[in-house]
Amino acid sequence: MLSPDIVGRTFVGANSFAVTQESITEFCLAIGEPDFSVAPPTFSIKITLAESETLLKDSGLDWNRVVHGDQRFEINRPIIAGDSLRCSSTIESARMVAGNEIVSVRSDLHHETELVASSWSTLVVRA
Repeated sequence: MLSPDIVGRTFVGANSFAVTQESITEFCLAIGEPDFSVAPPTFSIKITLAESETLLKDSGLDWNRVVHGDQRFEINRPIIAGDSLRCSSTIESARMVAGNEIVSVRSDLHHETELVASSWSTLVVRA
């Protein structure tokens, strides 16, 4: 069971992610996107998922019972080759619904001081 103390906890990644044209092209090919000029909005998951996992690792979340409930994005500008992105992830809510734990995490990607994109992930820990 998740501790209610985790709400509001933020993890700032120690490393930045260097976006290359190769990484954009590889991602586009994997999802069938024909335009390789900018990263698709879902590219941000490549970076934010690992950071969210790090944040939740010590929270008591049982990853063997986790299913993905929802995902949404707010893109302030496209991610492009040459960006050096740093991620921070914050647990925005944690609650029980019908015996299942529901956790919402917001992840922000910054290039220098500019907020490039935010994503919200809702994870369901099945009872």
